Amino acid sequence: MLRHKLLHPQISAAIAAAGHHSTILIADGNYPSSSKRGPRAELISLNLMPGVPTCNQVLEALLSAIPVEAIQTMQTETSGPYALDGDPPVWEDYRKTMQNEKLDLELVPIDKWAFYEAVSTDDHVLTIQTADQQRYANILLTVGVRMD
Repeated sequence: MLRHKLLHPQISAAIAAAGHHSTILIADGNYPSSSKRGPRAELISLNLMPGVPTCNQVLEALLSAIPVEAIQTMQTETSGPYALDGDPPVWEDYRKTMQNEKLDLELVPIDKWAFYEAVSTDDHVLTIQTADQQRYANILLTVGVRMD
């Protein structure tokens, strides 16, 4: 029996095979997961219906199961139809989840095109496509080292 929150068998298998520096993308419902992922990355679609599940729900499950040493988000645009004046509300949800898991990390926003490049590397092992409809909800986790 598992002792963490993550129950999904395919996701569990993918993270069990991942190693230090592997990356896992939790993608929102708008992310182009068919074309923007690593060459060997597995794609698992959890998009049941709009908003279910959210990226933050998947983050909570993953943080209960794996060590994470870095978390990157897609930087918001400052002009155009998707522009925001500050951090998207979903980032505060991520910070609360990270705090609840006692993870002492900061969210690191990177340029949209650099984010796509980071996801397109050989280190990218898994994309979990959610149905989250919040803007800038994509989050890229870098797997750390188990220290216990």
